[in-house]
Amino acid sequence: MPAHDSRLWTIDTPNTSYVVAVDDHDRLRGLHWGPRLSPEQALALLDLPESPFRPVVGREPRFDLGAASAFQYGHNGLQVRFSDGTRDLELVFAEAIEEDGDLTLVFADRHYPLEVRTRYRSHPGSDVIERTLALRNTGTEAIDVVRADSATWVVPGLDTPRLSQLHGEWGAETQLTRTTIPYGETVIGSRRGITSHQANPWVAIDDGAATETSGPVWSTALAWSGTWRITVEKGPTGSVVVSAGFGHDPIAIRLSGGETLETPIAAGLHTAGGFASAASAWHDYALAHVLPHPDEVRPILYNSWEATEFDFTAEDQMRLADRAAAMGCELFVMDDGWFGARVSDRAGLGDWTPNPDRFPDGLGPLIKHVHSRGMRFGIWVEPEMVNPDSDLYRAHPDWVYHQPHRRRSEVRQQLVLNLARPDVAEHLHARLDELLSQNEIDFVKWDMNRPFTEAGWPDGEDPDRLWFDHTRNLYAILDRLRADHPNLRIESCSSGGGRVDFGILRRTDQVWTSDNTDALDRIAIQDGFAQVYPARVMGAWVTDSPNPLTRREVPLDFRFHAAMAGVLAVGGDLRVWSDADQARGAELVADYKRIRHAVQLGRRHPLQAGAVTGVQYDRGDQTVVLAWRRARSFAYPDPLLKLHGLDPDARYRDERTGRVHHGAILAAHGLELGLDPADYASAMIELTRLP
Repeated sequence: MPAHDSRLWTIDTPNTSYVVAVDDHDRLRGLHWGPRLSPEQALALLDLPESPFRPVVGREPRFDLGAASAFQYGHNGLQVRFSDGTRDLELVFAEAIEEDGDLTLVFADRHYPLEVRTRYRSHPGSDVIERTLALRNTGTEAIDVVRADSATWVVPGLDTPRLSQLHGEWGAETQLTRTTIPYGETVIGSRRGITSHQANPWVAIDDGAATETSGPVWSTALAWSGTWRITVEKGPTGSVVVSAGFGHDPIAIRLSGGETLETPIAAGLHTAGGFASAASAWHDYALAHVLPHPDEVRPILYNSWEATEFDFTAEDQMRLADRAAAMGCELFVMDDGWFGARVSDRAGLGDWTPNPDRFPDGLGPLIKHVHSRGMRFGIWVEPEMVNPDSDLYRAHPDWVYHQPHRRRSEVRQQLVLNLARPDVAEHLHARLDELLSQNEIDFVKWDMNRPFTEAGWPDGEDPDRLWFDHTRNLYAILDRLRADHPNLRIESCSSGGGRVDFGILRRTDQVWTSDNTDALDRIAIQDGFAQVYPARVMGAWVTDSPNPLTRREVPLDFRFHAAMAGVLAVGGDLRVWSDADQARGAELVADYKRIRHAVQLGRRHPLQAGAVTGVQYDRGDQTVVLAWRRARSFAYPDPLLKLHGLDPDARYRDERTGRVHHGAILAAHGLELGLDPADYASAMIELTRLP
C-alpha cells in the first residue's frame, strides 16, 4: 500500500505487514514487521515518537537500507569505494516502482554515479517476503563494492531477544542452537566458497520465550551457495537488526561503468505461532516458490558407495541393482569410481568418460539392466574438481584456483576448478551435456568435496569476482542442463550437507543431508535441517550396522524409521544383508511408499515426551507419526505422545491396530506408541481421519 505523500509503503502478506518509509533525510526506515496492518494503521506509525538523534554519542534509529554514511557506526549493509577513495554514501530517494506485485525503491548517490534499487516481493498464500539489492554504475569509472547485503531486516523491540542458528561440521551438520543475543554484532557465515557445514544461511529471532507452538518468531534465509555472512546487531536498548548478504571480508567486487550487480534473494518471515509454525511456513514457501518440481514425491533410491567404494565392476553394480530392485527401490545411483582412471581418489577427476576396464562397452549395458529392473538410473559427478593426476589437469593446469608463488593445497588429492572462468564453465557444461545426451541418465548426484584454498585468478581482471562468479556460473550450468534435459533430476551434495540453501534448491530436487548416516545422530541433524528446509528435499539413507562412521549398532527398524522422516534411501551393502534383513527391508520400503506423500508434502510437527522424540506429518486425512527412543530408565513405561494440529471433534483410526482415537484425546493426553522395551525402539504409526 503506497502513500506517496508520506513516502511510506507496506508490503503485505496474508498475515503480516512489513512497513518502510523514507524520512526527511532520504533514509529508508523500517517501521513495522509483524501482524498485518490496515492502511490507516500503517500511516499511524509515522506519529510514533522517534528515538533521539545523538550524534557521535550514538543513535537508535535502525535503517532498512543500511548504507555507510555519517554517524553510522554500527553494521552497514551497503558499502562501496569510489575511484577517488570516497567511501561514504549520501543517497537521495528517486522513485518507487510498483509492478507485478513487486515494490522497488530507487535511490541515487547525491554526487557519484551510483544507483541503488532495493526490491520487495511477496507471494499469494505465503508470509515470506523476498528481497534483493541492485547496484548500477551509471558512470564510466569503476566502483568497488565492499558489501552489498540483500536485505537488512528491522526486528521490533524485544526485552530478551534470542538467536536461533544452525551450526556444525562435516558429519554433524545443521545442529540447532538457541542463545541470548549479546550486545553488539554477532556474525555467522562462510568463507569457504560454499554454503558450508559449519553454518547455514538461516537465522531466527524471538523474544526469548517462544516455544514450538507459541510465540512470535522472525527469521531470514539467504538463497546463496557461495560465501556469505549474516550479521545480527543488538543495540543498547535491545533493538535488533539482521543483515544478510553474499560475500565475505575482505573481498570486494569491481563494478565497471554501465554494469549492474544484483544480489541473491534474502527471504524474510514473521510468524506468530512458534518455531514449528515458522518451519512449516518455510516448507510451504519452498514447495510453492523454490523447488523446480514441487509436487513430485521423490523416489526411493539405492546408492552404491558404501557397498563398493572404488572396488567394483559393471557386473558388481548389476548385482547390487538386482537386490535393490527386489527391496523395492526405484532409483539406482552408481557413485564414485566409474570414470577415467578413477580406481582411487588419487586420479581421474575431470575426465568424465567411462573407465574402459570397468565399462568396456560404455555405460549402456548397466543402464539397460537397471531400467529392465523397473528402476531409474543415476550417476555421481564432481564437476567443480580435478585431480592433478588427470588428463584435464595435464592439459590445463591454469584452470584451477591458484596464486603466484604459493603451493596448490590438495584435499583428497584434488583441486578446485576456476568455474568463474567462462572457458572452464563452458567446458564443464559441454562434458556433462555430452554425458547426458549419450546415455539414458535419469538422475545426477552433483558432489563438491572440498572448500576453496589459494583462491586466486592470476590473469583475471578482477580476481575477487571468483567468489561471486563461481556460484553464478554453477547456477547457469545447472539451469542449462535442466532446460536441455527436462526429465533429469539432480541431487546437491557437498561432502554431505555442505551446500544446502534456497539458491541451490531452485535448481535441484533434493540434497544430501550428511555423510553421517548413523540413525541416532541423524535425528538431531534432521531436526535442525527441518527448521527451514522441507522433508521433500532431505535425503536420508539406511546403511549398515555397525555404522561405518560411528560404529554404533542400531536395529534395522530404527534405522529405517529415522530415514523415513525425509526422502528414504538405502545405502548399505545389500550383498551381505541376511535374507531376513532383506525381507524386513522390503516391508519397510513398502511402508514408506504408503506414507511418503504425507512426509514429503505434508505439514510437520515435532513431538517429544520424556525420552521419546518424534515427528508428525499431516496431509489430508492421513497423519503419520514416526517416533524413536534410545533407552528408557528404571523400567518406567513410555509416556503417551501428544499430537498436534488434529481436529478435536474428529476420530482417527490407527491402521496398525484398528483402534479408533478421538482427536481431542490425542491432543490432550497422547497416543500410545507400543514401543519395544529394548534400547533403540521406534515406531511408524498411520492414522486415518474417519468421515
